Amino acid sequence: MGPGGMEIFIILVIALVVFGPQKLPEMGRSLGKAIREFKSAGDEIKDEITKATDELENDNDNDNKNDPPKSV
Repeated sequence: MGPGGMEIFIILVIALVVFGPQKLPEMGRSLGKAIREFKSAGDEIKDEITKATDELENDNDNDNKNDPPKSV
């Protein structure tokens, strides 16, 4: 279970007191940028895996088409 509303509020107040009003927005932007980059990297990895599996499936389908029919 994640933190509730009151816990988040207390954390934000402590961060405001520790870092000050000038640093807090800068830190928020940096955190947002890092999260976006991390998500983008995850999406790229997912796309590469999907692409690789699709290529493998296509290669297997093409190999099976070139094989002569199996006699029973």
